[in-house]
Amino acid sequence: MSESSLKLQLQNLKKHNARLRRIAHDAKNKLSAALDGTGLCLWQLDVPSGKLVIFNRRWGAMLGYQPKELSARFEVWREHLHPEDKDDVLAAFYNHLEGKTPFYEALHRMQAKNGTVTWVLDRGRVTEWDNQGRPLKVTGTHIDMTKEKHYEQQLATLANHDPLTGLANRHALHQQFTALKNSGPLCVAFIDLDNFKHVNDTLGHRSGDEVLMRLSQRFREACPPGIIPGRLGGDEFVLLMPYGLNHPLVKRVAQACLGAATIPFELDNGNAHIGASIGIDEVSGESDFSEALLLADRAMYAIKHHGKNGVMLGTEDIRLQA
Repeated sequence: MSESSLKLQLQNLKKHNARLRRIAHDAKNKLSAALDGTGLCLWQLDVPSGKLVIFNRRWGAMLGYQPKELSARFEVWREHLHPEDKDDVLAAFYNHLEGKTPFYEALHRMQAKNGTVTWVLDRGRVTEWDNQGRPLKVTGTHIDMTKEKHYEQQLATLANHDPLTGLANRHALHQQFTALKNSGPLCVAFIDLDNFKHVNDTLGHRSGDEVLMRLSQRFREACPPGIIPGRLGGDEFVLLMPYGLNHPLVKRVAQACLGAATIPFELDNGNAHIGASIGIDEVSGESDFSEALLLADRAMYAIKHHGKNGVMLGTEDIRLQA
């Protein structure tokens, strides 16, 4: 073959090689754009060197870094694992490398540059081994799950908290009642507000809602750790108190909640004056949540029918005025 033919063949090979590089570069850009649009990060780890090949830019951007600011290496990824999740994530990863699991999967948190937390779902598996069967490369995906986690937390909050006051709702109170009842003595306090309808009628329902929100905060402040305040709805509240009826803290908290209700509320359109009728009874071993509420409700009505604005403990005619 002549020298000119060799040069021509070499030129054609260079052109073909340049064309293949352009095609590969274009395909890589398209893959990156497609992955970025889905929130999916595709990665491959070279196990011996610890080098990570990230096939799109979402990994660094997700953690608040500019392109090429964050080195794509295994130890960098490890350093950004949330401290509370780190051990479990690394255990799941190394279990797969050691052949104990068919793939690696972990839902966990990562800490961004500015300290914020990102939830991610990692999946991967070994895709290449050496001649001794040791893993060489792991390929996987990395999905930002932060929005989904926040949505899940919001649903949990809505499921267990009163939307107006943020206190435990009936569903949450029922669950907590069962847990507390099985762990020791338990009292239930039923709180019905006095003269609350007058607030709605004279100052409006928006002011009534404001009173309920402020009163709920006062109830929180009046209850030490372990006592659970909740709202059944309207102007009816409940306290779950993990103590026997004769425990001094029961009376003390009842007085504090009564005082919280009787202190006037200064609103933009006037002052709201309310009170509270509070009935408290101890839960027997056989009572369910509805029965315990009924007993406390009966104690509350004993106060309601005899002057309001007081507390009754069980069936004893004991009134505690604020």
